[in-house]
Amino acid sequence: MDKETLISLINNNIKEGIHIVDSQGKTLLYNNTMADFEGMEVNAVLNKRLLEVLPSLQGKSTLMQVIATGEPIIMNYQTYFNKDGKQISTLNSTWPIEKDGKIIGAVEIAKDVSIIERTVNKFLFSNGYVEKDNKKDSDVSAKYTLDDILGNSPEILNAKQIANMSSKTDSSVLIIGESGTGKELFAQSIHNSSKRRYKPFIAENCAAFPEALLEGLLFGTAKGGFTGAIDRAGLLEQADGGTLLLDEINSMPLGLQAKLLRVLQESKFRPIGSTKEIEVDVRIIAITNKDPFKLITDGELREDLFYRLNVVNLYIPPLRNRDGDIEILKNFFVKTLEKKLNKTISGIDSSVINFLNSYSWPGNVRELQHVLEGALNIVEDGGVIGLEHLPYYMKKHFHNQVTDVNVHGDKEVHTLNMLENKKLGLSEYIYEIEQQLINQALKINGFNITKAAESLGITRQGLQYKLRKNSLQN
Repeated sequence: MDKETLISLINNNIKEGIHIVDSQGKTLLYNNTMADFEGMEVNAVLNKRLLEVLPSLQGKSTLMQVIATGEPIIMNYQTYFNKDGKQISTLNSTWPIEKDGKIIGAVEIAKDVSIIERTVNKFLFSNGYVEKDNKKDSDVSAKYTLDDILGNSPEILNAKQIANMSSKTDSSVLIIGESGTGKELFAQSIHNSSKRRYKPFIAENCAAFPEALLEGLLFGTAKGGFTGAIDRAGLLEQADGGTLLLDEINSMPLGLQAKLLRVLQESKFRPIGSTKEIEVDVRIIAITNKDPFKLITDGELREDLFYRLNVVNLYIPPLRNRDGDIEILKNFFVKTLEKKLNKTISGIDSSVINFLNSYSWPGNVRELQHVLEGALNIVEDGGVIGLEHLPYYMKKHFHNQVTDVNVHGDKEVHTLNMLENKKLGLSEYIYEIEQQLINQALKINGFNITKAAESLGITRQGLQYKLRKNSLQN
């Protein structure tokens, strides 16, 4: 039997994952089952060093440990992360490969137990079996993981990578991004990828309460501290061992910010009306949709608190800067909404798709979701989503876009007249206008791609993509 036939048999007939490396950790064999476990492509792993493609295994790779010690490791439970931040749990058995008394590599056979692990833990939590000191832990309210964050743009993949790396530590995180970009989604994902994932995740919006009430909510109260006060655990105490998410952190009064800073520095606090301090182990994730340096200048955010929170800085890109992601998100939302509304559509008109791709999306991903949900509510079952199904403010924006005057040098051309005179369809018209704007921006900026992209309000990668697409269509 030749080598190719053997590898084919291993790939197609063995349900366990198989990974063989040489003495330097370079992959010699990596079957399809193992690739499916780890969310990798076989060709991306073959002939590559193990720790290059799976850096999260640094210091805990059973393959490398067996090569170093020469001792097999049998039925070992292992948890690690792939390159996209997906958590993998496997049950492994690993053996050294010897020749002439020397270790020349190692072979590992693995069974994926991730699904089993998630199912068991979900059952334990939902039925209250997970206890600490004979007291049930708080419900875990974080339901999203990094796998739930959709998109393939470089901007969103970079944000996911930073979130994944930050999940391996207990450091504070400051998440910055416009409204609707998915900041809490990232916060929940960090918690669920961390060692704190089976502990409480508590989220609170600092803008929702006045100062006195927010202080009691955060720190708790002691009986007798003031009239009517009772012993009540605050959010910090409730989140002990887990994660506390503070949204709109800049809305927290400055005096309360100082008290939060002390918690971050010393991991202890004193409830209102109490003489005793409570020690807590809480990871703080803070969120703001504004420029933190402007907030500091305007006196809305303490500078020392900013630097203490900003140990890990995570910027979530707006939808308009995520090239190609609108299509992915659109398809996902339509599929989800069809199921939710018990309705099926036959498609989306090309004019709507072009508009969705050119619209600036001030409300970001949340706005896209709501626009599609609104459209599916009023379109006929089996129908096509058209411009008439978009919300009023969008139709008005589209009308202004079409009736705008396009100025090119000294020549003014009314776009409605152009649409009529050239007998163009709407999609062709939008394409032609886009070409004109791109050409004009390039000329004004001396054909500098970066400057032209900035003037158009898109990323350099987005402009390059449009130029490649236009060259293919011409």
